[in-house]
Amino acid sequence: MAAEPRRAESGFPIAPLYGPQPPAPQLGEPGEFPFTRGIHPSMYTGRPWTMRQYAGFGTAAESNARYRQLIAGGTTGLSVAFDLPTQMGYDSDAPLAAGEVGKVGVAIDSVEDMAVLFGGIPLGEVSTSMTINAPAALLLLLYQLVAEAQGAAARQLTGTVQNDVLKEYIARGTYIFPPEPSLRLVADVFRYCRAEIPRWNTISISGYHMAEAGADPAQEIAFTLANGIAYVRTALAAGMAVDDFAPRLSFFFVARTTLLEEVAKFRAARRIWARIMRDTFGARDPRSQMLRFHTQTAGVQLTAQQPEVNLARVTVQALAAVLGGTQSLHTNSFDEAIALPTEKAARLALRTQQVLAHESDVTATVDPFAGSYAVEAMTDEVEAAALALLERIEELGGAVAAIEQGYQKGEIERTAYRIQQQTDAGERTVVGVNRFRLEAEEPYRPLRVDPAIEERQVRRLAGLRAERDGSAVRRALDGLRRAAAGEANVLYPMKEALAARATVGEVSDALREVWGTYTPAERF
Repeated sequence: MAAEPRRAESGFPIAPLYGPQPPAPQLGEPGEFPFTRGIHPSMYTGRPWTMRQYAGFGTAAESNARYRQLIAGGTTGLSVAFDLPTQMGYDSDAPLAAGEVGKVGVAIDSVEDMAVLFGGIPLGEVSTSMTINAPAALLLLLYQLVAEAQGAAARQLTGTVQNDVLKEYIARGTYIFPPEPSLRLVADVFRYCRAEIPRWNTISISGYHMAEAGADPAQEIAFTLANGIAYVRTALAAGMAVDDFAPRLSFFFVARTTLLEEVAKFRAARRIWARIMRDTFGARDPRSQMLRFHTQTAGVQLTAQQPEVNLARVTVQALAAVLGGTQSLHTNSFDEAIALPTEKAARLALRTQQVLAHESDVTATVDPFAGSYAVEAMTDEVEAAALALLERIEELGGAVAAIEQGYQKGEIERTAYRIQQQTDAGERTVVGVNRFRLEAEEPYRPLRVDPAIEERQVRRLAGLRAERDGSAVRRALDGLRRAAAGEANVLYPMKEALAARATVGEVSDALREVWGTYTPAERF
């Protein structure tokens, strides 16, 4: 009796042997619509992807030291991790911040912290990505203020702010405001950057966090592109022309160890987005049709057991991202299932990318899997599965309406439950966890965050409030409230408040007073 064929993560059967497929007119050439083979004609043959290592912990000074180490080690782009209070728009001395300051990222309360974070790093020359969503506008403006203080013009600045609040309602949970004002804030960032920081990527529409919550590859790209559609509609409703903002849209995906399906996923995502932008939204600028994306290796696949095995996992994941045509890449450190990465672990993660870029031949030719019987068939399968999910979301009224009905969250939870059941039953092998285990694990000394960080941050805040011009801060925050209650772009008065040394928490609270908050009781 023939064995059941293995199934892909997206659910379709993987054939034990693939043969010639019907001609695929949608394949095209690299750099040409529908960009299946990549968004640039030469891809990595001219230069490799941007190696952007995600880092941030403790105080701004500690994170600054890590950034300097990464730059000295050859990283070509910075990526900032913020602590939970910053992500939720709270200052380090807020009651809700207790116990969380500096734990999962760097604590940033004011422009002074931001200046320390990037001290000695020329922001006019380095590209920086910031993983921040609900308060993304605040951190972007703090970055601009610090860059201008260094003497860099805003028009020089390059980088990305994640600014993708819709996926927070689906998978991650660091939302502040209800969806409507949150989308208004996203559109304000689009308009502000077009006028003031034109080289900045205004949003990184993220499937990564949904994948980490359990989404399979087809769900990851479908739910991500559905959110992308919602952002495009929001910008159009705000009066912007599609080709004025779409070239600065970017995306963020995961790379799993299932290499062939991941390559197919990236190729399918490019093809779907190109058609949506051209055929649905009438984009004529080829840059508006391109799906440019950052990739991070799958943290959810890392194990605390035999953590060195994660080096092998991350290498396979990184190779999937590169073969899939990513524009930038973060490789996770092998110890991240245990704690924040040590300096050595972070260096090894960067070296993994450097070996792929400089010692292998994956950069020698464009889209090496093009024409592969297996990869082309799997690209079509992932595309079909994702399009079916996109159609269902449109039937529900679009991404926001589907979120309010709990559709994406429910689908992700069902997939996550199925994967956990398979792992517990031994049907899905996880090396070192349910097979190939050790009788005793070797001891490992993780990086520890100093618990006194919170006390130091609270003292810094007290000093800031004592030294600044309190009346100027109050006037600036009143101006921000008036803009939020009206239709003006809130980023201009927000910048004035931050320049007057209003804190992240104070600015967020001013917006909370006008827009309200999105509470768990209102969900679904």
